[in-house]
Amino acid sequence: MSGAGEVLTIGYERGTPATLIAALKAAGVQRLVDVRALANSRKPGFAKGALSAALEEAGIGYLHLRALGTPAEGRQAVRSGHPEVMRRIFAAHLAGTEAQAALANLSDLARRERVCLLCLEDDPRHCHRTLVAEAVGLPTTHLHPG
Repeated sequence: MSGAGEVLTIGYERGTPATLIAALKAAGVQRLVDVRALANSRKPGFAKGALSAALEEAGIGYLHLRALGTPAEGRQAVRSGHPEVMRRIFAAHLAGTEAQAALANLSDLARRERVCLLCLEDDPRHCHRTLVAEAVGLPTTHLHPG
C-alpha cells in the first residue's frame, strides 16, 4: 500500500497507544505527523517522547509539525463548543509564513509516503487536522483507533 496521494487523519481522544498503533498499521501508515501545537497529553502514552518511541518500535516514523498546531485561542474556542471560531482562528494561523513552510513540507511528504495526521479530537469535523488535510489538497480518509 503506497498511499502516495492521500492524507489520513486520526484523533486519539478515545484510543490507547496500542489501538492507535493498530489502526495505523492496518492502514499501512509509514509516518505519523503530529499536528498538535503542544505535543504533550494527559493521556498516558501520547506525549511526544513516549509516542515517538512506541511508533519507532512499531516501525512507523514520527514527525512533529508544531507550526500546524492550533493556537491557544483556537483550542479554547473548541473547548468552549465553538469549532467555527477555531476554524476562523486556524485559517488565519495557517496563512502565516511558518505554517505555510510546514504545510509545504507535509504536502511533499504526503506525495512520497503514506502519512497520517494526529491530534486529540475524536471527531474530525471539530478538529483542525481536517483543515490541515484539506490544505494539502489530496484526498483525505479519517481513521479511528479501536
